[in-house]
Amino acid sequence: MSVSKIKRWSRIVPAILVSAAFLAGCASDVMKGYLGKPLESLVIDYGPPTNVIDIGPGRKAYQWRKINTMAVPGTSTEQMRRTKHGKSYQTIETPGYVQETECFYTFYAQFSYGRWYVTDFRKPKLECE
Repeated sequence: MSVSKIKRWSRIVPAILVSAAFLAGCASDVMKGYLGKPLESLVIDYGPPTNVIDIGPGRKAYQWRKINTMAVPGTSTEQMRRTKHGKSYQTIETPGYVQETECFYTFYAQFSYGRWYVTDFRKPKLECE
């Protein structure tokens, strides 16, 4: 791959990732949509919670855990150096890697009229938004 193509891709890939994140919306915006709804709606959409924590009479915290995985591509750059024997080319490569982020999504619920209702949530850490 030529140096110009590598430089172009090194600018395009981050732009695509930022655009995808913007279009997906923030997790907190999705979480707000569950306020006031029965807890069953969360279980239907995301399965059973990973943790359930009793936080007082008639109050519980429900937590879902998700591992986000992102492949970070490697890079390759070429440099030309002039020596007394002519031109010399050097290739510098940075390997790609897989980045994992552990995210927890916590909702607070209160028991009322025989059911659990979502009353609040904890905003997830920035990289989970």
